[in-house]
Amino acid sequence: MTVEHKIKPLPFAYNALRGISEQVNKWHHDTHYAGYVNKRNEIELELQNVDRSKANANWSIFRGLKERETFCANGQILHEIYYDILGGDGKVNNSLSVVKGIEEDFGSFDKWKEDFVASAKVALGWAILVWDPSDGKLRNFIGDTQNQGGIWGAIPLVPIDVFEHAYYFDQGPDRAKYIQAFLDNLDWNKIEERFKKLVFR
Repeated sequence: MTVEHKIKPLPFAYNALRGISEQVNKWHHDTHYAGYVNKRNEIELELQNVDRSKANANWSIFRGLKERETFCANGQILHEIYYDILGGDGKVNNSLSVVKGIEEDFGSFDKWKEDFVASAKVALGWAILVWDPSDGKLRNFIGDTQNQGGIWGAIPLVPIDVFEHAYYFDQGPDRAKYIQAFLDNLDWNKIEERFKKLVFR
């Protein structure tokens, strides 16, 4: 059974972000993110009819489809969260439950931010604030690709895409400037909604 995945529209105007240009938002959303959704649909369709009798770990069409299935699915999912939490002014309300959780688990909001920024600097693909249900803690994880580095069951709350396509047009090799632009455009009320809906602690 296959469900056709739909491309979600950008939840803000292409030119709404400070430090992330209209052109980058058009490329990133309309081509890059949309490509994950389209390829996920294509892979799921191919999986309906692939010859499983030829499955082989060294190389087989089935293995290739299964490996890229998670790559494209996670690319879709993380980009949708990425866009859902942008469009704000970056201002942090200390009364929010998610902020209180960050302060509890990291010692302070500033310590979380320091760790998140450092994680975003070292990741080749993604840095993500997640809630880890194995111990009920908020943590920053990295993934050099979106289907590597995750923890089963972890709930992504604040993912930042640090692949070069996300910032090179605007900031060149200055990734730190892009990371700050991302933080400056976060909508913490949307992050709070996600936290309250999906996290139980």
